[in-house]
Formats: sequence, C-alpha cells, structure tokens
Amino acid sequence: MHQFTISPAFGGGEVTASPFIFTNSALWMWIVFFAIVLFMWGGTKRQLVPGRWQAAVEGLTGFVDNITRANIGPEGRAYLPWVFTAFVFILFSNWLGALPLAIIPGAHPFTVTSQFTVTGVLSITSFAIVLAVGFWKHGLHFFSLFVPHGTPFILKLFIAPIEFVSFLVRPFSLGLRPFVAMFAGHILLEVFGNFVVQGLNAGGFGYVITVLCFLFLIFVSALELLVGAIQAYVFALLTALYIKDAVHLH
Repeated sequence: MHQFTISPAFGGGEVTASPFIFTNSALWMWIVFFAIVLFMWGGTKRQLVPGRWQAAVEGLTGFVDNITRANIGPEGRAYLPWVFTAFVFILFSNWLGALPLAIIPGAHPFTVTSQFTVTGVLSITSFAIVLAVGFWKHGLHFFSLFVPHGTPFILKLFIAPIEFVSFLVRPFSLGLRPFVAMFAGHILLEVFGNFVVQGLNAGGFGYVITVLCFLFLIFVSALELLVGAIQAYVFALLTALYIKDAVHLH
C-alpha cells in the first residue's frame, strides 16, 4: 500500500500535524495542473485550419459541451466551466498516475484520485452547485424534487423519504466511484507486478508465470487508461444530470 501513502514530497520522514508540509499528493496536483494548462494552451492558437494539438483541445471542450447541452439543455452553457474542470482534472489525474515512471528511482507517480478526500471534495462541490442552483431557481419548491409528479398522497409518504435519502447519497457515490476504480486498479497492477518479480527470482517454470503476468500487466495498464477516461466521463455526466434535476425538477 506504499503507493497510496501521503508523505513529504522531497523526503523528510512522515507527515506530521503541521499544515505547511509539501506532500507528494500536493506535488502531483501541481503536476496535473501544469499539464492541463499546457494542454489547454495549445487550443488558444485559433488557427483557421487547426493542427492536431488545437483539434484535440477543441474536440475535448466540444465533447464536454455536448454533455451539458444534451442533459441540461440550453442552460447547460452556464455550468460548462465546472463540468469541464472536473472532467479534465479527473482525466489527467488518472492518466498521469498510470504512467510507468517507477522505472526511474524516486519518480513513482502518485494518483491523486486514488484518495477519497480528493474525489470527495469534487463531488461535494458538484453537490453544492446543485443545491445552490435548486434553491436559487425554485426556492422551497426545490423540495418537490423528492416527490414525483402525479404520485398519490399515500405513496408520497413512502416515496419522499426514499428519494430524499437517495439524494443525500449522491455526493458520496459520485466521489466513491472514481476513487474505488483507481484504488483497485493500482492494487491489481502492484500484485501482478510482484508476481513478475517473484517468477524471475524463482527461475524454471517461474519464467512462464512471469511472461503470462507481464502480458496481463500490459492488458491491465491499457484497461486502466480506458477506465480512467470512463470515470472522468461518468463524473461529468452524473454532475450534468444532477444539475439538470436542480434546474428542471421533474
């Protein structure tokens, strides 16, 4: 579990109670931030015939814009900045954390989305936007979200509490999903990477096990990239759907 341990970025032992320690988590958040800035900078050229870099940036922004417009409607443009920010941050964090930098001593990547505190803050922010939009647009009528339109009164007594609890679970499930996917994926890579080393040390038939585990590692690494993109998409999609509920109710 060493790969998930938060420690001082440049050595110095364990993390203490002081809030002024620059950790590996903070370091990789800055790396993710600068990678995003560098990537987005390529989309500011505004060439009439875009190059590959500009086309990639425009394609990514258009993709997320379609998510907000398709699920929220014309009002989705107002919420695009947050949905796009969350999508790009999770995507870059997942992919940078999957880079095989550990072959360089001391350069093991840290996947910030493997920490529930990070994905939890993202989900709480989305939930706060939903609450703010809901009460701002509808006032106390926002509570009608928990009562489906046309439901008989007797059923409302049972459905309303269930819908309310389901609504409160949303931020937890939203943040838990990317955290679990990254956490489990990296543990799987660590386990089979250990099998590769043990097979090499065992010799004989162990070499066969090493080859099989190494091939599986390649497959899982590719799968990690796919899962990283899917989790970013799911987070953006669910955020847009939750905002749609706040904007339009039922």
